[in-house]
Amino acid sequence: MTTTSAASASTLAASLAETGYLADEGLATIAYLAMAMERPLLLEGEPGTGKTAMAEAIAEAYKLPLIRLQCYEGIDAAQALYDWDFTAQILHLRSVEAGGGNLSTAELEKSLYDERFLLARPILKALQQSPAVLLIDEIDRADDEFEAFLLEVLSTYQVSIPEFGTVKAATPPIVVLTSNRTRDLHDALKRRCLYHWIDHPGLAREVAIVRTRLPDVPALLAEQVVRAVQQIRATDDVMKPPGVAETLDWARALHLLGSPTLDLEAAAASIGALCKYREDTTRVSATLARILG
Repeated sequence: MTTTSAASASTLAASLAETGYLADEGLATIAYLAMAMERPLLLEGEPGTGKTAMAEAIAEAYKLPLIRLQCYEGIDAAQALYDWDFTAQILHLRSVEAGGGNLSTAELEKSLYDERFLLARPILKALQQSPAVLLIDEIDRADDEFEAFLLEVLSTYQVSIPEFGTVKAATPPIVVLTSNRTRDLHDALKRRCLYHWIDHPGLAREVAIVRTRLPDVPALLAEQVVRAVQQIRATDDVMKPPGVAETLDWARALHLLGSPTLDLEAAAASIGALCKYREDTTRVSATLARILG
């Protein structure tokens, strides 16, 4: 067990709750096991269900640096791992020449690939700074080759830099991968991880989340907002069902408008905090009267 591991799933859940993140028993258990077994944690689910926030909460709970790698189409190993500061290397070379240095070719090459010229990208930075939380966000947006690269790094928690040597984490970082499941990940990567699907919370838990994260929002308004959002999610009319993040945005927006309860006028005026697509805004606005009725 790492020094940053919780004693149990319940103590982890309690630590996360202190940051404002309310993890259910299933999520707290699998996160505890991932930390205790020093295995990456793969979280899948709809956007806005709290996958990224889970990594942020772990970092906050254990006072660890959060190092985030945002994946995107075309990302490669160099952008995730390391690069060399070419400009600084050239300046160093000119400085050596100007000083009349009599270094051998081998000595000069070694000085060019010194650690001070090494630009650490998120994965290398996490290995160097660990204990840390490494968040690999939206891995489903990357391609197969990048998945294969990650598999190798996450199996050994070390990387080999030809010009520099091997960098190995003294303590494996806590690794959280998130996926919105826009495509299926390879079995090899999934086997390396512990897995959990984060679903939208039930009514009571989502109300508790709103009350915890937004304590100034009246209890009645929080419950009305959550009930309305859950009705919207239950329909097949919206392109993107609102996540917990949107529930929080809407509750906060209504509170800022001075609404003690969820009335039709305030709901319509603030709908842009909940729906982020024109089609969804139109459809939800048209049914607000029924939803609030």
